[in-house]
Amino acid sequence: MAKIPTAAIAATGLLGGYGTARWSGRRELGGAVLAVAGAAAAVQWQRQSGVATAAALTGLYVAAFGGSHPLAKKIGAWPSVLAVTGVVTAASALAPAKR
Repeated sequence: MAKIPTAAIAATGLLGGYGTARWSGRRELGGAVLAVAGAAAAVQWQRQSGVATAAALTGLYVAAFGGSHPLAKKIGAWPSVLAVTGVVTAASALAPAKR
């Protein structure tokens, strides 16, 4: 079975979490999507890049979620989610592989 790129998992968590919360009207459902995808990404980051990189990328993922809220007040909700998703996706794609 082909492995899903970790950047795609993280993007799915951020975009899917926001979209789920927005369209369902249930923030906890969006949070569940965000958490499940974040946990899956963290496991894969650890396997691919080691504990330190996984911790840094997981921290970035959580910070992106938190940072999207104040950013949304300045540029709008979807642009904010897209911006932070781009940062996390890029960082994930550029993470070094384990030696």
